[in-house]
Amino acid sequence: MRMIGLAVVLALSLLIAPLAAGAQQQVGKTYRIGFLRYLGCAEQGHFTELRQGLRDLGYAEGHNLVIECRAAPGKAERISDLAAELVRLNVDVIVAEGTVSALAAKQATRTIPIVMVYVADPVASGLVSSLGRPGGNVTGSTMLAPEIVRKTLQLLKEAAPAISRVTVLIDSSNPGQTLPDQQMAAAAEVLGVRPQRADIVASADLDKAFATVLRQQAQALLVYPLPIAPFEFQRITEFAIKNRLPTATIHPAYGRAGLMLFYGTNVPEQFRRAGVHIDKILRGAKPADLPVEQPTKFELVINLKTAKALGLTIPQSVLLRADQLID
Repeated sequence: MRMIGLAVVLALSLLIAPLAAGAQQQVGKTYRIGFLRYLGCAEQGHFTELRQGLRDLGYAEGHNLVIECRAAPGKAERISDLAAELVRLNVDVIVAEGTVSALAAKQATRTIPIVMVYVADPVASGLVSSLGRPGGNVTGSTMLAPEIVRKTLQLLKEAAPAISRVTVLIDSSNPGQTLPDQQMAAAAEVLGVRPQRADIVASADLDKAFATVLRQQAQALLVYPLPIAPFEFQRITEFAIKNRLPTATIHPAYGRAGLMLFYGTNVPEQFRRAGVHIDKILRGAKPADLPVEQPTKFELVINLKTAKALGLTIPQSVLLRADQLID
C-alpha cells in the first residue's frame, strides 16, 4: 500500500514539474499583447477565446498579462494607424485578425513578432515566404480561403438549386478576398453559376451595394468578411430576406447574424491556438521558424429560420452534412 502511495506521488511530481518550470519562466514579468482587429474590442466572441487560450498556458490579465486591443469597426482605413500605435506601445507580440490587419502590422514593424489569425492566403498576400518556413516576423494560422470559398458556393447552389446569378459582397481593398474570389471562377462555371460583385470597403457603402445587388438581379448572396460595424451585419440579413435572396458566408459572425448558411474554419479554435504560438514566442522561439497552421476542422451551420423566411426548403442531402441547425 505504501509503495502504491509513493508511486502516485512520484507520478504527480513528474506531471507538475514541467508546469512549475513554465511558471517560473514568467515570474516577475508582465507581457503586453497587442490585438489588432476589425470588430470592436467590446465584442466578446474571439477576444474571449484568445484570452482563454493564453489562460490555459498560464497567462492571465491582472497577473502577468496585459492585452492592448485596437479596433476600427466600419473604418478599415484606420487599421494602419492602429498598428503603428501598438508598435509605439512596444508590445511583446501583435495578434492580427484577418489579412488587412496582418499586412498593416507587418508594414508597421519588422521586429515585433506577429501572430496572424483568420488569414486567407498568407503566402499569396506576401505575409510569409511559405507555410512551413514563414521566414520573417509573422506566423500563426490560415483559413484556406480559396478552398472554403469554392465549397461555400457549391453548398449554396445545393441548398438553392434554382439560383444562377450570385452577387458576392466583397471588400476589393482586401487581397485576402480578391485572390480567392478570382480562383472561384472555375468552380462557378462548373456549377452553372455566374458570380457578380458588389463592393463594400466601408460602412457607408452598404446602401449603394444593396442597390447594385438589385440592379444585377441577383438570385443569391455570398458574403465575405466586410469592414463594417457588427450591428450592420443584421442589415444584410434583413435586406436578403426582404428580397428573397438565399445567403451564404465564410465568416461565423455573419452566420450568427442570421445569414442562411455558414461554411468555414473553426475560428474559435484558431484563436485558442494563437495562444500556443504566443507562448512559444515569449519563451524565445522565432516566428520565422514556427510553421503556419492550417485548419483541420470545417463547420457547416444552416439557419432554418432564415431559410423558412425565404420560403426555401433545404434539401435533406445538405441538412445531413450540417454541424449545426439553427431553428
